[in-house]
Amino acid sequence: MIPPRHTPSPSPSDLLAWYDRHARRLPWRTGPRERAAGVKPDPYRVWLSEIMLQQTNVTTVKPYYEAFLDRWPRVADLAAAPVDDVMRAWAGLGYYSRARNLKACADQVAGELAGVFPSSALGLRELPGIGDYTAAAIAAIAYDEPAAVVDGNVERVIARVFRIETPLPAAKKEIRRLQAELTPEKRAGDYAQAMMDLGATICTPKKPACSLCPWNGACAAYRAGDAETFPRRGAKAVRPERRGAAYVAVREDGAVLLRKRPERGLLGGMAEVPGSEWSEGFLIDKRHSAAPIEAGWQRTSVPVNHVFTHFGLTLDVFTASIDNALAAPEGHWWSARHDLPHEALPSVMKKVVEAALPGATRKKK
Repeated sequence: MIPPRHTPSPSPSDLLAWYDRHARRLPWRTGPRERAAGVKPDPYRVWLSEIMLQQTNVTTVKPYYEAFLDRWPRVADLAAAPVDDVMRAWAGLGYYSRARNLKACADQVAGELAGVFPSSALGLRELPGIGDYTAAAIAAIAYDEPAAVVDGNVERVIARVFRIETPLPAAKKEIRRLQAELTPEKRAGDYAQAMMDLGATICTPKKPACSLCPWNGACAAYRAGDAETFPRRGAKAVRPERRGAAYVAVREDGAVLLRKRPERGLLGGMAEVPGSEWSEGFLIDKRHSAAPIEAGWQRTSVPVNHVFTHFGLTLDVFTASIDNALAAPEGHWWSARHDLPHEALPSVMKKVVEAALPGATRKKK
């Protein structure tokens, strides 16, 4: 709801003054002092960070971002990279369609756009993997376009400041409208990042530090004493549970049998150990018809659990020792033990391999 007329409106200038003092130092960020000195953000770095940050936290992203930038410092470098190398570098970051779209976007920008990213949210939305939020974030941060940037942090801040009773996701439209009204014509990029920082460091989901907030005088939820109860949320849908079997075939020399998942669909294009389909009605097949090789399969003592966005997964892991002379079945390959940490194994498959071979997927420092 909109606060009463006597309530002060949240001031973007107050937020920007706070940001100038307290901005987080992030490897992809051009800070307020640098901007004031005339340093402009690199659209490639902004784009790369925003794609990586989709549904992933800053702490997880930092090492991946730095490794990508070290290996592919320009969009042309990323475009020239083999897609399998990009997928391997992304392994463990999750939501793997982002990696495929990242490569497709780099190809398009480097090829069709001569290495120059569009400077408007409208133009950025035409590129692979860039939706409304990401387009607005890149346009604001890289080009200072006054685009309304709304992520989870911003939703929380706006919902509390205006004490919006409508639960998410129904409240998204109202939150976007209010954010658009607040976004200043000047320093739009700093404002967008200030909102993110406010939500990440002060207006946190639990125990927000309201006394330190530059907007507490304008925050309706703070005055009502119930800030932590916002944003309101509808009832969560029950997450379905699926099961399956995974087969870790280990050759006598330590190599592990892998295959590549189909390019489209969940974990598309990533490496995996062979296994069954994942389904809610899965039953273990004592004949191991989903196994890649006939062998003396033994189940590990503890199954692997993993949570995807739309379902939970439990995998029973089976292992077998295989003769060195046995060739890999068609569409499979033997990955030497020292190569395993560098394969494009998603997190769930790393868990599976680790259940059978502890430490096998960890990269040596």
